[in-house]
Amino acid sequence: MKKQIRLATLLVAGTAMLAACGSGDMKGYKQTENGLYYRFEQQDKNAQQVEEGDVLVGEMTIRLDTTVLRTNVGRTERLMPAIPMYDGVLHEGIMMMHVGEKATFAIEADSMAKFMQPNQMPPMYEKGKGMKFYYEINLQDIVTKDEFAAEQANYEAEMEKARSAEPELIANYVKENNIKAQPNADGLYVIVKKQGKGTKVAVGRQVAIHYTGRLLDGTVFDSSVGNEPLSYVVGQMGLIRGWEEGVMGQPEGSQLQLIIPSALGYGSQGAGQMIPPYSTLVFDLDIVSVK
Repeated sequence: MKKQIRLATLLVAGTAMLAACGSGDMKGYKQTENGLYYRFEQQDKNAQQVEEGDVLVGEMTIRLDTTVLRTNVGRTERLMPAIPMYDGVLHEGIMMMHVGEKATFAIEADSMAKFMQPNQMPPMYEKGKGMKFYYEINLQDIVTKDEFAAEQANYEAEMEKARSAEPELIANYVKENNIKAQPNADGLYVIVKKQGKGTKVAVGRQVAIHYTGRLLDGTVFDSSVGNEPLSYVVGQMGLIRGWEEGVMGQPEGSQLQLIIPSALGYGSQGAGQMIPPYSTLVFDLDIVSVK
């Protein structure tokens, strides 16, 4: 069975895709007509070979000369799809590989730099020094393009199921918890547990808020209780829209519960391992101070 691991793009932006040139000291490497240096440490030409559109699974280390930029050695992941981009030479090497093989591919850094902004290159890069990007790949498995397409179709079906189920889940939660508050036009519920009398939350004011966030099933995904409250200047921190709408205009000392539909939360993306896509969020908030 193919490994069900999320696709992790380990490439330095753009660096795996562009043509190479130059020679340098590359003893033990062969070179293609397009300028890709390659060396196989382990080969098995009888094993499954990479085909266009397949997804590579395994380990990869990317380095600039001897400086490691990224690596997932010891942690098998989906590395990249076998899709040519900008007629890049790394793709040429990937298409040589079979499952179980280990290979290193090298590309002239100066060649890549021509197609990139200066701040896209690693800080240790020096033009004209003959530096090279190396991609050390241990190909452990392949997800074929057909298998990947089927996975995507199943994923999209699950996401549509979750999206369609959310309104009913919210309605059930509201009924089961005897919530009398009405949602606003965006579907946000603001339930005032205690009405404060202090300064009201407004853009530009410094606030401190204790919070506990959970899913509709009661799973707590984050809390400040037992620690310092969240302190921020309203309008200057990238909080989810439901939180911002829910606390705006509320006075210091208030205790609130927010029921935030996914459209005002993390939407179809979810957040981390704890918040799945299309998750309604419930926040218990204590507005400690507003200055």
